[in-house]
Amino acid sequence: MVKLNVNGEAVDLDVEEDTPLLWALREHLDLTGTKYGCGIAQCGACAVHIDGEVVLSCALPIDSIPKGAKIVTIEGLSPKGDHPIQKAWVELDVPQCGYCQPGIIMTAAALLAKNPKPSDAEIDEAITNICRCGTYARIRQGIHRAAGRRV
Repeated sequence: MVKLNVNGEAVDLDVEEDTPLLWALREHLDLTGTKYGCGIAQCGACAVHIDGEVVLSCALPIDSIPKGAKIVTIEGLSPKGDHPIQKAWVELDVPQCGYCQPGIIMTAAALLAKNPKPSDAEIDEAITNICRCGTYARIRQGIHRAAGRRV
């Protein structure tokens, strides 16, 4: 049995300790907003926050998560969908297929929490997620728009 704090709730999971966090979230907690992309922590589709830091959950075994750590998924970022990043994404029609967007939104939210007014270079450095549709210009624009709001 593993105890986690996910989106502000204490949860007990009956999973093997080496289970990747991604699969615990998707298959045991039915939090399917976090996506599987590559399985080797390279593409960023599985990005979540652990204590405010972006973590790629597909290759993170549950037993490596510090006890008491707070895990936030895309579902927990803003239950009403009103986080400034989410609003900017809708206003600017940032995604095309949208598959990678939960991970990019989580990465962008963490960036703005640390750097409320990032430059283009800082955005490019922080957003290493892969978007097959290539919406990087709109992603950057969305981050700038969200930076103009309270995060």
